[in-house]
Amino acid sequence: MAKLKFSNIVLSLLLSLLLFNFIIDLEASYQDLNQPYRTGYHFQPPKNWMNGPMIYKGIYHLFYQYNPYGAVWDARIVWGHSTSVDLVNWTPQPPAFSPSQPSDINGCWSGSVTILPNDTPVILYTGIDQNKSQVQNVVVPVNVSDPFLIEWSKPPLNPLMVPNAVNGINPTRFRDPTTAWLGHDGEWRVIVGSSTDDRRGLAILYKSRDFFNWTQSIKPLHYQDLTGMWECPDFFPVSRTGSDGVETSSFGGDVKHVLKVSLFETLHDYYTIGSYDREKDVYVPDLGFVQNGSAPRLDYGKFYASKTFFDDVKKRRILWGWVNESSPAKDDIEKGWSGLQSFPRKMWLDESGKELLQWPIEEIETLRGTQVNWHNKVIKAESSLQIHGVTPAQADVDVMFKVKDLEKADVIEPSWTDPQKICSQGDLLVKSGIGPFGLMVLTSNDMEEYTLVYFRIFKSNDTNTNTKYVVLMCSDQSRSSLNEENDKAAFGAFVAIDPSHQTLSLRTLIDHSIVESYGGGGRVCITSRVYPKLAIGENANLFVFNKGTQSVDVLSLSAWSLKSAQINKESMSLPFIE
Repeated sequence: MAKLKFSNIVLSLLLSLLLFNFIIDLEASYQDLNQPYRTGYHFQPPKNWMNGPMIYKGIYHLFYQYNPYGAVWDARIVWGHSTSVDLVNWTPQPPAFSPSQPSDINGCWSGSVTILPNDTPVILYTGIDQNKSQVQNVVVPVNVSDPFLIEWSKPPLNPLMVPNAVNGINPTRFRDPTTAWLGHDGEWRVIVGSSTDDRRGLAILYKSRDFFNWTQSIKPLHYQDLTGMWECPDFFPVSRTGSDGVETSSFGGDVKHVLKVSLFETLHDYYTIGSYDREKDVYVPDLGFVQNGSAPRLDYGKFYASKTFFDDVKKRRILWGWVNESSPAKDDIEKGWSGLQSFPRKMWLDESGKELLQWPIEEIETLRGTQVNWHNKVIKAESSLQIHGVTPAQADVDVMFKVKDLEKADVIEPSWTDPQKICSQGDLLVKSGIGPFGLMVLTSNDMEEYTLVYFRIFKSNDTNTNTKYVVLMCSDQSRSSLNEENDKAAFGAFVAIDPSHQTLSLRTLIDHSIVESYGGGGRVCITSRVYPKLAIGENANLFVFNKGTQSVDVLSLSAWSLKSAQINKESMSLPFIE
């Protein structure tokens, strides 16, 4: 069968609350003092509630859940819409569509877009009908020649898919259709997230010849017992070689498949890598992967309900995720907004075939200003070096570490199997042979406030493997703010890297209230939300530090001040809702 040329797009309408009362001018590197936590280059909608990118006729589109009339979720949820030419600067467009039919009268929820072979984008989305059941609907563009896709129309045949009570599908647990893909027989496939009453998580499979009449398959694409509701599933192929992305219908010996689910019970995103049997329409994770809380996570911090899309112009798969708040609701109301998107990440399969790698998209370089470079510096035991010359509250920092005296590392305790628990011990208590070492960001002048992103290296106690050392990556927020009401939990993960043969890299994007970190070349990602009271704007500082008893080499360090992006600066008109 000839390979179809089309873009696979994913729109995830995240259940994230985003409010603010007026549009902030983000021209300057530092924000208005009344809005110190507004980000400079992370996407935030122009008003109220917010994911889902695609590229169509050279224009990137981001749709998001949006309540134009209130500060909380209600039945008037619509699909907000912004466009971009570079995934960095965004222009607001009128909402794409709103509740208007019996099948979505109580809200237009999450969904995805697929571009058909005739170059027509079609959106599948979850609507809440008049009976409060979750059903799957479709919308199509009014004018396919319009690259901005301003107007959308709902066919009268909605809903297209309804929960099947005979198969034990609860009507309140049936949502978030994925981007569709073409099977070997020319029929479209799509999965919908669900769970049974006994907590079996499901990726329910549907098939269609024309994209408008869908039939549920007898078996799900995949399931896992005792995992609860699978939200925002994502199913896509990745190349076995190289970092280029592949379109969603790609299949063959040169690709593996990835199934990502957002587990409602943990509010984390987990993925497995495996094989897709096109004849049986079944996905089987590779040995060692289980689609539950033991699976690897896309991000070990504040990151949920993510979706990817295939950028057919630059041949890459791009990931977005919802980054929610760590502050109490009363503070969010006071500052006038809540929630944002992670910076877009390119995603690809590691050479080992056992993990996904992530990296900020290259377009971030268009925001770079002043640069500072270091080479071959030594961070002595229990010391730090300040990074001067960049704006610490809005920066991109990339460091390469090398540790020589690995034999002086502490032996990891047999009970230390939970990386987040290790990272939660408190930064003053974790001093050891090798580490903690890394970056101290958003630091106040008196060092009363700071956020640490760091590594620790241990000797392994596992005699059953060839792994001699264990690398731990942490993001510690325990001293990030004087406000004790904030959630200041530490995040952590083990990094699959051998420090005796490989350098250890750490890249961190700092944007006022968000700290996005990539460890080991993107093997581990951790996103944190922090709200310092002192380390704001020009009063923020940036350091490389080492609290261990052994010195650490900084082979190289590059840091850039980042300019603010132009994000949704225009007012958004309100849609008419009957």
